[in-house]
Amino acid sequence: MQSQTNLLKSKRFLPLFITQFFGAFNDNVFKNAFLIWFTYDIASKLNMNAQLMVTIASGLFVLPFFLFSAFAGEIADKFEKLKIISIIKIAEIIIMGFTFFGFYFENIYLLLLLIFLMGAHSTFFGPIKYSLLPQTLKNNELVTGNALIEGSTFLAILLGTILGGVVIRSENGIVIICCAVVFFSIVGYVASCFIPKTPISDSSLKIGFNIFLQTAKIIGYAKKENTVWLSIIGISWFWFVGIAFLSQFPIYTKNIIGGDEFMVTLFLSIFSIGIGIGSVICNKLLKGQINGKLVPLGSIGISIGIFLFYLASKFYQTPQNIINLTEFLKTGYISYLIILGLLIIAISSGIYTVPLYAIMQHRSESKYLSRIVAANNVLNAFFMVSSSFVIILLIKFKLDLLRIFLMIGIFNIFVFFFIYKIVNKKSSS
Repeated sequence: MQSQTNLLKSKRFLPLFITQFFGAFNDNVFKNAFLIWFTYDIASKLNMNAQLMVTIASGLFVLPFFLFSAFAGEIADKFEKLKIISIIKIAEIIIMGFTFFGFYFENIYLLLLLIFLMGAHSTFFGPIKYSLLPQTLKNNELVTGNALIEGSTFLAILLGTILGGVVIRSENGIVIICCAVVFFSIVGYVASCFIPKTPISDSSLKIGFNIFLQTAKIIGYAKKENTVWLSIIGISWFWFVGIAFLSQFPIYTKNIIGGDEFMVTLFLSIFSIGIGIGSVICNKLLKGQINGKLVPLGSIGISIGIFLFYLASKFYQTPQNIINLTEFLKTGYISYLIILGLLIIAISSGIYTVPLYAIMQHRSESKYLSRIVAANNVLNAFFMVSSSFVIILLIKFKLDLLRIFLMIGIFNIFVFFFIYKIVNKKSSS
């Protein structure tokens, strides 16, 4: 805990920490406000399928990671990172400025475009964020730095989720949300001005604009070191599982729990808090060591949590009317088992992902680090978009949401054996 406190006081780390925190925070204020607003107020009004639209919105957010990550990684390696960050954060302010028009005029297509553009914003910031860590931190600080970034990201998801979900349906909620996302974009920009300059990784790099060719190139860089490549695959699977749950919580809450919008916020909050707890636990257990010995434990924990979540939800009796949190907790021990299952999934996810990020950064060649992080983003995006498409396909085949969750939990068992076989290769520091 002392090492985390010291790092948060460091000028090498704090400005980046604040910048990425408010970037993630804003993403989730906007996204969750849109999802709650659409699910509860707009879907029936416009006669649109809420579950399908929620899945589409989630897919649109991650699609830029797949399309633009190679370009983003090359830019991050070729130019001074601080200048690129400034451009990215100014773009965020402009994007968030258009949210008012989307909400006020109930223009779904404009809001979906803004979700896509915020995904693009995150696409260009991601390679810089993760490549700055090994450039500004010592090796024995890398796990701690990743734990703080990972934990704070999901704390940002939690707080953004609460603000977006609770405020959007209140009186003047649209105005408050739109003003908030612009304000916090400005806060992120100001913090970014204090990020320390770092050496340019590869000034001779020629930027390529062929998406497919450049994507193949950066994936080639990631494949040079087997432990790096395997770590990226492991991280990407986490996002497959994560997007499946996060994107479907509004539908799960309304159709299975029978809960109001505050219940959606509760489930998203539990997931976010759990990952933060798991990140802290992982950092505490590893004590600065960069290895993958906790990854299989996290993997099997995810499946155990999913099975408990599925069984508890299966036995839960959906009420006739929409209920609030207090009424949900009064339904008996089943409600607590649902929360426990979700918490186990989240804590296990934090334990699972933190070592993989540290291994990827530590074992990558510094010259190509931003492009390798971009390759990670491409694979993450591919798995997330695949998750959205798989869910859409299963919905078309009339598979209910609980069975979809169960299938993910079962498949994750096979991922556990994959992780278990490679963990010894990852354990070198």
